[in-house]
Amino acid sequence: MLPLANRIGEAVKKPMVVDNHHIRVSCGIVTGAEALIRWFHPDLGLISPVDFIPIAEETGAIRDIGEWVLRQVCRDHAEWIASGAAVVSVAVNLSAVQFRDVNLDTTLRRILEEFNIPPHLLELELTESALVEDIDQTVETLGRLKALGLTIAIDEFGSGYSSFGYLTRFPIDCLKIDLSFVCNIPSNADDMTVIRAIIGMAKNLDLKLVAEGVETVEQARFLKDHGCDMAQGYLFSRPVPVAVFRRVLEDGVLRPV
Repeated sequence: MLPLANRIGEAVKKPMVVDNHHIRVSCGIVTGAEALIRWFHPDLGLISPVDFIPIAEETGAIRDIGEWVLRQVCRDHAEWIASGAAVVSVAVNLSAVQFRDVNLDTTLRRILEEFNIPPHLLELELTESALVEDIDQTVETLGRLKALGLTIAIDEFGSGYSSFGYLTRFPIDCLKIDLSFVCNIPSNADDMTVIRAIIGMAKNLDLKLVAEGVETVEQARFLKDHGCDMAQGYLFSRPVPVAVFRRVLEDGVLRPV
């Protein structure tokens, strides 16, 4: 059997992408989605991204995988637009390796033009650790991405960096509250205080806010009551294949709280 590192090269040919969608808590309307990659190997079965993404980053295969995901998301968008289905933005996670690629903006421009996708429908998610590695370079790269009309989000916000002063320097559009805070509602008063602070900061900076990992009605109501109206998590839906998500778009509404 080939080592996993070699088999990742095979995965680039046909990975599986599923969607995890976020909704407006107050009414249940689907407001967007996040593309999640899954790899089902005929011999090894379902392999978690936790297992293969780090190896893909080490071997450089993440560039091919990442470009495949971007192309697939834009291809799906083109099909939704052509069919007349409701169209929402879709977020794609970028690894630190992809973000440091000097040709990233060129690649994205080419893919958007190939499928004729309005840039604002593609949201790029980056972790705090990737963004703060080289602040000056990050500002320059984000500027090029924003010039394309793309939306930028910070994923897992609050978990990776102790100072948020960089937020005023980065041209970002959205913060995604890390699920490690959300999962402790209502048992941990400190985490709820952090969430309230993040909500207040996002409002002052005029940033969109999405809470990740919402699993209970109580969590959703706390978020809504304190001004975070967009959320994603198992309370609303588990990740689903693209074909299923298209039916969700046609219905337009998930379970409201």
